Amino acid sequence: MNSCVMGAEEIKKDMDITSWPSDLAYEQWVALPVSGARPSARYKHAAAVADENLYITGGSRNGRYLSDIQAFDLRSLTWSSLKLEIDPSADKSEDSGLQEVLPGISDHSMIKWENKLLLLGGHSKKSSDAMIVHFINLETHVCGVMETSGKIPVARGGHSVTLVGSKLIVFGGEDRSRKLLNDVHALDLQTMTWSVVEATQTPPAPRFDHSAAVHSERYLLIFGGCSHSIFFNDLHVLDLHTMEWSQPQVQGDLVSPRAGHAGISIDEMWYIVGGGDNNNGCPETLALNMSKLVWSTLTTLKERHPLASEGLSICSAIIDGGKYLVAFGGYNGKYNNEVFVMKLKPRDLSHPKIFQSPAAAAAAASVTAAYALAKSEKLDFPQIIDLNFNGVEKNVPKKDINLEINAIKEEKVVLESSIDEARAENSRLREKIDELKSNHTELSKELQSVQSQLISERSRCFKLEAQIAELQKMLESLESIENEVQILRRQKSALEQEMEVSSTQQQGSGGVWRWIAGGT
Repeated sequence: MNSCVMGAEEIKKDMDITSWPSDLAYEQWVALPVSGARPSARYKHAAAVADENLYITGGSRNGRYLSDIQAFDLRSLTWSSLKLEIDPSADKSEDSGLQEVLPGISDHSMIKWENKLLLLGGHSKKSSDAMIVHFINLETHVCGVMETSGKIPVARGGHSVTLVGSKLIVFGGEDRSRKLLNDVHALDLQTMTWSVVEATQTPPAPRFDHSAAVHSERYLLIFGGCSHSIFFNDLHVLDLHTMEWSQPQVQGDLVSPRAGHAGISIDEMWYIVGGGDNNNGCPETLALNMSKLVWSTLTTLKERHPLASEGLSICSAIIDGGKYLVAFGGYNGKYNNEVFVMKLKPRDLSHPKIFQSPAAAAAAASVTAAYALAKSEKLDFPQIIDLNFNGVEKNVPKKDINLEINAIKEEKVVLESSIDEARAENSRLREKIDELKSNHTELSKELQSVQSQLISERSRCFKLEAQIAELQKMLESLESIENEVQILRRQKSALEQEMEVSSTQQQGSGGVWRWIAGGT
């Protein structure tokens, strides 16, 4: 696992721009030197590679939706801004958003199809009830809105769009009212007709800002994303032939929950970069072998690295026969506008292991039984019927039977080992379940004890409240008694004053009569 990342300033000194693809080490992220002006730093934009050019559209910065389209030449390492023209065939009387050429948009998806870039969904100031499909013609630079029919899905952002043959598969996202979605829709690019994909079994929980990939033109893989409170690290698979959801067991490195990451599939490998959980960015670059369902970590970057961001983009490019990952943008407390590349090691794809659905696995088991029976009974089969990936019969020559049997035996050993690991894991899970049950029992007892204490406390509170009510009544009666005492005191004082006045008058009157009597 690599952990070193070359800085942009160092590259400008040591890298020969004309031959930079051959100068890179394998599986290391490198920031490319850029000549001239760069586009605005942003996140939640969309990106695609066509003819050795990286195209980015829209995105968000400081709450503002961007409406530009920029092109980065992977040969000359220079940016240029595309000047778009309004589709002359569009009906100007309709409010289709074309007056802005390309409206400001964020959290949308972009797919290259033929000579066009198709932009699906996203959030913008211009409201729409149904999902809009914009197009940009890379030859004429004409921009417009594609007319679609059928069961058009509701407008949304943070969804995933995956190209399967000539159809686009849309999953999940968040609508205008912030409702989380886990529905599946298909857009036939030949007829521009929408249809609803009805699937059985348990689908992924509603989510947005996840990633999606397709394997062998049959299996749709959904990884990560988030709800409004939970971040996911689960992997779900939709078999597009049987229309069944499943959540297969994965092996390899542990993968932390994340949303806002970017993913791109190349052959049987699915590369995941960045993402986070609103608190921390994810610094590792992951690779999922979609045939074996094994996670591995290609490299781990330093904390706060621009690629440990949410809302970045990742594309694949082929330059001089080599395969490269190309990343741009993102936000991790700071908006980024650097271009990073990683040179991938060539992989041996001569004998890919096919990721099988339950039905395909059953068919393989039947073929294995037929081989074993033929060998045990020494039956002379001129040819054996086998099933290829699409369920079509093909002839297998007799001389290849022994090779097939040996391969099946090796596969059996691997499967038995996997079964043993699964049993051991089940045993560990049972122990955890038993421990959780024991903890649950103890917690239930504690809860019952606390509840009984609460009941007694409530009873005591009721008694105290009754006593308080009685005291309040007594206080009210005391106030009335005190008022009466005050009145009596005032009456007493008045009577005392009257008595004093009366006494004084009596004394004065007796003195006069004594003076008269004495004189006489």
